[in-house]
Amino acid sequence: MWRMPLPSPSPFPRVHARSRPVVSPWSRPSTPLRPLRGPTSAPPIIKPVEDLGFRRAAPALAAFAAVRLLGLTVLAVWGAVVGSSPHTLLSARWDSLWYARIAAEGYGYEVLLPNGDVHSNLAFFPLLPWLERLVSAPTGLSYGSAGLVVSVVAGFAAAWGIFAVAELVHGRRAGVFAVALWAALPVGIVQSMAYSESLFTTLAAWSIHAALRGRWLTAGLLAAGAGLTRPVGAAVVAAVWVAAALAWRRGERSWRTVAGALLAPAGAAAYVLWVGARTGGGLLGYLDVQGGWGNGFDGGWAFARFVGAKLASSAFLAGVGLIAGVVLVLWLYGKCVRQRQPVPLLVYCGIVVALALCASGYFGSKPRLLLPAFPLLLPPAVALARWRTGRAASVVGALALASAVYGAFWLNGSGPP
Repeated sequence: MWRMPLPSPSPFPRVHARSRPVVSPWSRPSTPLRPLRGPTSAPPIIKPVEDLGFRRAAPALAAFAAVRLLGLTVLAVWGAVVGSSPHTLLSARWDSLWYARIAAEGYGYEVLLPNGDVHSNLAFFPLLPWLERLVSAPTGLSYGSAGLVVSVVAGFAAAWGIFAVAELVHGRRAGVFAVALWAALPVGIVQSMAYSESLFTTLAAWSIHAALRGRWLTAGLLAAGAGLTRPVGAAVVAAVWVAAALAWRRGERSWRTVAGALLAPAGAAAYVLWVGARTGGGLLGYLDVQGGWGNGFDGGWAFARFVGAKLASSAFLAGVGLIAGVVLVLWLYGKCVRQRQPVPLLVYCGIVVALALCASGYFGSKPRLLLPAFPLLLPPAVALARWRTGRAASVVGALALASAVYGAFWLNGSGPP
């Protein structure tokens, strides 16, 4: 019987299009990135959109909520013992009062000190007061209480953004530990205050995440928002610019890339120019305002003298602790470089660290100024992700308890954080 010959099998197996796995170089847990040589030095960005869903980030957000709740509980117990009000400590002291006054009265308030220095509220960027006013209008809350609402929402959004960036680079498990470590920082209580750190970290993390994924308009708009929140918004602008330049070099050239890069500095530039016009100081007007507060950039000389004075006094151990803290920060940044984090992330973190350590302002605030430098936490987060869950959770729990006690002690002290 004659039979039709069967076709010879193809040497290449047929794979249905839907069955092809999409593997992202950003999603390998605990694996450092290895840049390619040549014009395509940055890895492609193919992270699926659904990975940003709430269910995926839920463990990180739950860890953040647990650590912050512990901090607030310890603060409440401490306040009950010493007779202080946690609500007042969180919403109506130090910078919180300045933000609330701006929300209530606008700009123009100044304090003249006996030594002739002028503390102007123009030193505070406007996005947080705007949001306080926006929350207060329909709810009837005081501006300080509205600031707490903004900080709570921004804190969770920041935790989600940190998780998204960490997961993109090192995987989901490392992302959860990065958020837990950020919440358990010694100055983590600031995340629950009517301060701008949580809001700024939200905008910074999501802007960098958008830039790493090639969403240029989103990255530019969020960077502009960061520039309306804190002076260190320049770090976010630089990160977006570097990411756009790398994309342009890879051949990803579109009007969105250019538009995102142009949008990024719009917020900071608008406010700085407005302050210059209001004070008559031109482009340097905002620097003059900061100078009235004793803030400036001197390469760390004033901070070095401050540490030296501690070492030469009875507060010798405090000076040693400051040196140890600086060494730890620099060591962690070196680990970030050796870990081969994406260049935009390294640029952002490097600028935040440099501005915090090399500024001549109030030295007690330097730990708080480092709060947005979340990329420093990725190396220890990757290390914890390799441990057994119970062991890693015990370490994070101990850090959270220490952070809660220190935060309560810090807020009940005499000086601002």
